[in-house]
Amino acid sequence: MALSRPRVLQYGKMPLPQLDAELAQAYDVQILSEQADPERFLAEQGAQFPYVVTSAAMGLPARVVDALPELKFVSSFGVGFDALDKDALLRRGARVGYTPGVLDDCVADMAWALLLDAARGVSASDRFVRRGDWSRQRFGLATRVSGKRLGIFGMGRIGSAVARRGAGFDMEVAYHNRRPIDGSPHQYLASLLELARWSDFLIITAAGGDHTRHLVSTEVLDALGPEGFLVNVARGSVVDEAALVEALRSGRIAGAGLDVFEDEPRPLADLLTLENAVLAPHIASGTHDTRRAMADLVLQNLQQFIATGEPAAEVPWSAAR
Repeated sequence: MALSRPRVLQYGKMPLPQLDAELAQAYDVQILSEQADPERFLAEQGAQFPYVVTSAAMGLPARVVDALPELKFVSSFGVGFDALDKDALLRRGARVGYTPGVLDDCVADMAWALLLDAARGVSASDRFVRRGDWSRQRFGLATRVSGKRLGIFGMGRIGSAVARRGAGFDMEVAYHNRRPIDGSPHQYLASLLELARWSDFLIITAAGGDHTRHLVSTEVLDALGPEGFLVNVARGSVVDEAALVEALRSGRIAGAGLDVFEDEPRPLADLLTLENAVLAPHIASGTHDTRRAMADLVLQNLQQFIATGEPAAEVPWSAAR
């Protein structure tokens, strides 16, 4: 008699459709978002699922964790874990895997794309040409990037990849974390406010969550100043979006490049009207190469945990730590 396949609850459709198919091929998968009555489904069948697959964007709320009494492991697609209910997962004793490392380069590349676009006006100049304005007037002057000061808030894997790229632009690099990094070649500044005051370009690569919510405040934006640029490829919650709109509109900072927003997919409407803001729809990891590598790690984490009890990559606060 054939062995039954492990039951896996998939919280919703994954960002890479091929991963949906690969999970369904390997496991007995039910997709919660496709159930006619998800709450009733959880009440009736929640005890049958020891494993969950989700993504950083979807997260996993406490109400779902609490409905899964046998939950042992969650495999999440992405590096952010602020949308996973940490307290509920720790109460349940569930382990949590995620996909660090494989997306660092693409996210760092996107940070630089936004920085260069915000400073040099690439998107704005594209619109200028397409409107036919070039035949009537000259495009305005922009801001040089090379040789300037690059501040990084969150010098983890992605922040380090951003810093390496800064060397190619002959930039001086400084950073702020909760604590200095041993052996880092870059200057550590003791506060985000001090880092903003020092920087020409401030790139946000810090983790999301309550401890970083709105740390990029009016005070920090004012410290960055009217010649400074903000780039965010971390989590929208780190930046006070309303304060950012006012700083951009009033010229208290020069510009911004944003891949993430507080309420995705609904940026503040006023952001859409600002020519000094470059906006992208949370696509920093959105390359074929990186999404495939992330999907592979989601599968590896799940397979390895089922086989050995240890995932390949586990979030820092997981129950085993």
